[in-house]
Amino acid sequence: MEHILRKTGFQRLERDCRFRRLMSRPCIFFDRDGIVNASPGPDYVERWEDFHLLPGFVASLKTVTAKGYPAVIVTNQQGVAKGLYSEADLNDMHHKMRAQLREQGVDVLDVFQCTHFASDNCDCRKPKPGMIFQALEKHDLVRSGSWMIGDSEKDVEAGQAAGCRTIRVCPLTEETKAEFHVASMDDVTAILEKELAPCAL
Repeated sequence: MEHILRKTGFQRLERDCRFRRLMSRPCIFFDRDGIVNASPGPDYVERWEDFHLLPGFVASLKTVTAKGYPAVIVTNQQGVAKGLYSEADLNDMHHKMRAQLREQGVDVLDVFQCTHFASDNCDCRKPKPGMIFQALEKHDLVRSGSWMIGDSEKDVEAGQAAGCRTIRVCPLTEETKAEFHVASMDDVTAILEKELAPCAL
């Protein structure tokens, strides 16, 4: 009996160590509106019916997943603070989004959302890197080799503050400090294919 318990304990320790090795790796961070789903412009996506996944994001996520990287969404959602939709509505939207992604054979590790007013001066609202740091700590991820992909200079600033490489998706006429600058999410996959070394499991 003692031998069985020792063996079971060893197997559990081995499994835990294997899981820790799996998660102690870089991460690819994605903004949401304009990156994961079609941008609502200056407005907010208030209903699931208005949430439309971008094929370029799905393609990028498939590349990220194939190379062994977890993906996390970090999104400013001031619409909750403004009372345009509730946090429960937002969580339900993200639940449905992940179900839709799983239908296409992929998923994200987690979604972090800042629901504060911009004037609240919180630590989580981009361009501050708070949500990225939260994800790194929660999931035992590492900054080195991580990326932040967004359509705003706030995303770029948050990513760079967290030590990530950055891609900005926006018109090429706009200035950016991002390492890579592309006009469409359809152009992101090629960068990730070229720049991401396979992440050892």
